[in-house]
Amino acid sequence: MSIGNICLAILVFSLIIIIHEFGHFIVAKINKVSVIEFSLGMGPRLISWGKTPEGRRLLFLKSTQYLNEHPEFEDNTLYSWKLLPFGGSCMMLGEEEDVDDERAFGHKSVYARMAIIFAGPMFNFILAFVLSLIVIGSIGYDPALVTKVEPGQPMAEAGIKEGDIITEINGRNILLGRELGFYRSFHPFSDTPVEITYERDGEEHEVTVTPELIEQEDGTQKYMLGFSHNSNVIRERVGVLGTLKYAAYEVKFWIFTTVESLGQMIRGKVKANDISGPVGIVKTVGDVVDESSKGEDGGVSKVTLNLLIISILLTANLGVMNLLPIPALDGGRLLFLIIEWVRKKPLPEKFENYVNVGGFMVLMLLMVFILINDVVKLIPV
Repeated sequence: MSIGNICLAILVFSLIIIIHEFGHFIVAKINKVSVIEFSLGMGPRLISWGKTPEGRRLLFLKSTQYLNEHPEFEDNTLYSWKLLPFGGSCMMLGEEEDVDDERAFGHKSVYARMAIIFAGPMFNFILAFVLSLIVIGSIGYDPALVTKVEPGQPMAEAGIKEGDIITEINGRNILLGRELGFYRSFHPFSDTPVEITYERDGEEHEVTVTPELIEQEDGTQKYMLGFSHNSNVIRERVGVLGTLKYAAYEVKFWIFTTVESLGQMIRGKVKANDISGPVGIVKTVGDVVDESSKGEDGGVSKVTLNLLIISILLTANLGVMNLLPIPALDGGRLLFLIIEWVRKKPLPEKFENYVNVGGFMVLMLLMVFILINDVVKLIPV
């Protein structure tokens, strides 16, 4: 993978992170919470932009010593770009400790604090919706179109033909071709009959199809219905209302897919090699750029659209992951705030700190495992 692709991947990842942190930032400002530092990246500061009584000044900082020696920055937000290109932060006054200041995070109402914490993931979903509008407005959406029916197999016997659009399977609404593909992955067919609703010439039809055990090329047997469907290849343009509808559905699709994938992982149906962290994401984005630039139809527009599509997946995924009720994540902090709202008083500070520190350590260990896993996958076998 080229250096250019790595830089492009980091740029995409950074945009998603900065939008997430901006959600915390803007809602904190609305609620008059003092933001100490808003940063992109982690680790030592490379460049910081702060406001002094004389105006704005660009600062090149190697450590926090400069800030300690210049108290004029204490009451203003410091905007920083840090060394490690992954992650970001919105550090608020009184976020981790009790501060006797009306601008402190801890002095705001539980509703204000919940709004500030929830705003990060919410802005990820908003970004996913905006990007979906651009993609669907440009190339349309992917209908769950039947592209091939194998003669003599269950779907053909049930009367389904090429060109039919599947709208429901076993009671689950289907609007996207990819959604049908993910459903088949998460819910492999067995000898249990499958209820299918499909559309032909504007009319809906319902059939019950029993999968058949069919021998594969590798000699194994698998229950199949005997059909192929559109999977993000054929696109159908829609009007303004249709674009809004399918953009919202695109976000919903990736949110539900992420949640269902987490369920598969908890049940042990997802292998370690299927899990990716920042390094794996950079490689995936780089691969998308390489594949998009190949062929006669490759070019800037195709690369851009495919980057937007993968950005929708990543930002929706980040929003969901941050809402998990795990200490040190937004979801864990929201859980503490919900408990505070129910109890009418906060949990003991010492208990909350212990849980957060423990959760952070577990999270760091998980990140190290994922990082090692990503690097191992890059090593050719």
